[in-house]
Amino acid sequence: MKKLGIVLGLLFILAGLSFAAGTASKPARPETALFGGGFRSLQGLFDRAYGVLSTQAVYAGGKIRKPTASTAADNGHSLAVQVSFDPSRVGYAELLDLYLRSIDPTDGQGQFADRGPLYRPIVFYANEAQRTAAAAALAALGKTGPFAGKSLAVAVTALPSFVPAEDSEQDYALRKAQAFAGEEARSGRAAFLEKAWGKGADLGLPPAITSYSKPPAQELRKKLNPMQYQVTQEEGTEPPFANEYYNNERSGIYVDIVSGEPLFASTDKFDSGTGWPSFDRPLVPSNIVLKSDSTFGMVRIEVKSRFAGSHLGHLFDDGPAPTGLRYCMDSASLRFIPKEDMAKLGYGQFLRYVK
Repeated sequence: MKKLGIVLGLLFILAGLSFAAGTASKPARPETALFGGGFRSLQGLFDRAYGVLSTQAVYAGGKIRKPTASTAADNGHSLAVQVSFDPSRVGYAELLDLYLRSIDPTDGQGQFADRGPLYRPIVFYANEAQRTAAAAALAALGKTGPFAGKSLAVAVTALPSFVPAEDSEQDYALRKAQAFAGEEARSGRAAFLEKAWGKGADLGLPPAITSYSKPPAQELRKKLNPMQYQVTQEEGTEPPFANEYYNNERSGIYVDIVSGEPLFASTDKFDSGTGWPSFDRPLVPSNIVLKSDSTFGMVRIEVKSRFAGSHLGHLFDDGPAPTGLRYCMDSASLRFIPKEDMAKLGYGQFLRYVK
């Protein structure tokens, strides 16, 4: 199985040649941002952010062209995360806020349990607009809120050269979720952020570890109708144009019919003409798992949910820009939550993304 970031990267390149019919206006061009302070926590953070297209753990700056985990510290490199994002869905200022609210901005010698210059907090700006935004965000952070009047240690530096980190570090928070959760619990990050920002401070993100789960098989048989069971558990496919959501135009979100984990937003739904509900991006990227599928003599990319492991549909590269992707889903694998019901059903944090 290819890693999520690699697959999306390849599909994104292919997608530059295709546009979906009916796109109303010129799409926003993807932008990138680079933030230093470690690999795992930062990549796990941005992987859960709506509007983020992909992330990559990188070695930034430094003296040598091909650093490794054993040589980076002695050669002036920073552990950083490159974020590719859609500015029509999330702004650079929002990503900056997300970054600053998830680190200790007063610690220039590392971050929490990770010590040394490798982990120092740095905003690497790619242009004058990013530099100005970073300077403004830090100025505001030093005047109001939990760090008012304190000396901030976040550097703002021009974008250096950088190279991808080892495969073992890419998407670690997704691939090694339980190990990562243990590392985070021991790091002291959560206690620090709770003290600084308050218990349950809303970063606009779903939690890294949730209560979403797959019910026992016997319960599933009772909960799902035959088509829902066949699609989610046996990788079936429902008929086109004869399913519940292919032409649903209501505002809201779509969740896994089995677990309830949030998957897609109506904002990102488009008419692909295929007869199945189609989306150009997920609402929570970390809840999407991609697998190679060679059934029926075809090579396709299967889409599954993270917590329930439900078969959702397939991913294609003929969607609208800027993602160029088409998540072709089965209605039988989804449950639609109308916008007016989202708050009372526990999905209020996603209201900002539903138009």
